[in-house]
Amino acid sequence: MKKRVEYLTVTENKKLTDSFFVLKVRSGGGLPEIKPGQFVQALVTDSPSTFLRRPLSVHDVDYKTNTLSLLVQIAGPGTERLSRLVPGETINLLYPLGNSFTLPVTGEKVLLTGGGCGMAPLLYLGRKIKESGVQPHFALGFRNRSRILSYEEFSALGPVWLSTEDGSEGHRGFVTDIPAFRGDKWDKVYSCGPEPMMKAVAALCRQREIFCEVSLENLMACGMGICLCCTVPTTSGNLSSCTDGPVFNINDLKWQTSG
Repeated sequence: MKKRVEYLTVTENKKLTDSFFVLKVRSGGGLPEIKPGQFVQALVTDSPSTFLRRPLSVHDVDYKTNTLSLLVQIAGPGTERLSRLVPGETINLLYPLGNSFTLPVTGEKVLLTGGGCGMAPLLYLGRKIKESGVQPHFALGFRNRSRILSYEEFSALGPVWLSTEDGSEGHRGFVTDIPAFRGDKWDKVYSCGPEPMMKAVAALCRQREIFCEVSLENLMACGMGICLCCTVPTTSGNLSSCTDGPVFNINDLKWQTSG
């Protein structure tokens, strides 16, 4: 798939919590095909300590308005600078990058699991799954009620089960503790979030012989497979998360066999 470098115009910068925001940007020339699970590399300007582009998952796509939505967590000077972008300003993106999730087939029952900022690619994945004629279900985990993100947007696509570590909303515990996850029969499970969460999801799926794909959140620099800083050990050898991933089947990951 051909990549492009483009200046997109900010149309909205919506603060969700003290540390999360959704950045909406519009392409002036029309968006290329973007698959669920792919990401962008954002150039950060006016941030002297930020030298490299920042990888951001595609949260949603609206082809009618040629708009991308990016769910971003403020984790340092670079993302803090992005949080201060205002409508009318532009941002330079290298995109679309990486591979994508495997969409289900008609009749399959699917569950999308995520935690924190890791849930970023799941909204667009859920939208594409629903457009394919399959009903998505979501199991989303957060630290507490105040950190719940994009609940209304997910609910518009399908049933949502929540878990919070302190029990302030939904089921008390983790995503893997949600009764529907453990009790229902799923044909495919998709996951993105903190690595311990994904390992727990993967372990449960392997135990029950459920197809499962995860989107890794490895540190990245170039986004093109050149610098090798996002290398991940797999059963096929060391692969680059930015080009061979970020989506992997759990049976291809060595951390799953040893985790």
